[in-house]
Amino acid sequence: MDSSTEADHGAASADDAAVAGAPEKASAAEPGPRGRRGPGAERSVPAWRRSLRPYLLVVPALLLTGGILYPFGLGLYYTVFDFAASKPQPDLVGLENYRRIFTDSSFWDSAWVTVLYAVGAAVVETVLGVAVALLLHRSTLVGRVLEKVLILPLMIAPVIAAIIWKLMLQPSVGVVNHLLRPFGLGGVQWTDTPTGALLSSIAVDVWVYTPFVAILALAGLRSLPASPFEAAAVDGASWWFTFRKLTMPMLWPYVLVAVIFRFMDSLKVFDIIYALTEGGPGDSTVVLQIRAYLEAIRFQRYSFGLSYMIVLWAVVYLAAMVLVRYLGRIQNRAAEVPK
Repeated sequence: MDSSTEADHGAASADDAAVAGAPEKASAAEPGPRGRRGPGAERSVPAWRRSLRPYLLVVPALLLTGGILYPFGLGLYYTVFDFAASKPQPDLVGLENYRRIFTDSSFWDSAWVTVLYAVGAAVVETVLGVAVALLLHRSTLVGRVLEKVLILPLMIAPVIAAIIWKLMLQPSVGVVNHLLRPFGLGGVQWTDTPTGALLSSIAVDVWVYTPFVAILALAGLRSLPASPFEAAAVDGASWWFTFRKLTMPMLWPYVLVAVIFRFMDSLKVFDIIYALTEGGPGDSTVVLQIRAYLEAIRFQRYSFGLSYMIVLWAVVYLAAMVLVRYLGRIQNRAAEVPK
């Protein structure tokens, strides 16, 4: 009697345990709420597949990195040879190409033109971009219309913009001289003098990329807190005081991002200058990119042209490192300011 009761009680306990465990088994087999897989489904995945997932996720990044580094490493490798169209069997020359570059006066002339172009374009675009952003920040009808027009130069390829401006700057039939003729300035040789060619190239760069700076500055202006400006208005601060002490300090991190992008792009410029002046007159607008193109493509001295590109890459890399580090200090300083 007792043994049968104990047996029945054991069977009932087993049944209760089975009933109690049934929902857990069901949750492991069935999908979770809204079709998501529950934690039980994750535990059912074999351990080797779970351990393999991180490596599979890294594969695209590795392929992308390899696709970038392989051509760069191959170009760097060719710079230690004397590889040219006139010399199909290149000799190993070590760092001779770099020695020739740094002892060649044409390299320093091109480096000087590159710095003038990059600094001039970045400064003018920053000043004009911030000014345009300040005008558009006022929500007027003209501002809203100009905001839509502002993006048009960015939708044109820089080489096309340079060709358009090359036609407009023609001394005899260009529309610019035609408009200046009533003021006695109708005979300006815009791209036929060294100074005119450099300034014209910078002007085309400014026309194309000032909207980029203005858009970034405008986005920064619209993200600034309103309370400091309201307090300045209550205290009767002038517009110039508010601009110097409030607007520019808080807007500077946004503007500096645009400066970094534009300065690095200007150091690497090729299309605008080549389409507008082809590096002329003489070598007056031959920047480092055009010098590398002339050496590698026109003169077919491949290793020498690649050496120019490596030197230019090093210059851009160092400039970017300095500017990005400065941007980081500016952002950290802004983050420490109590709100």
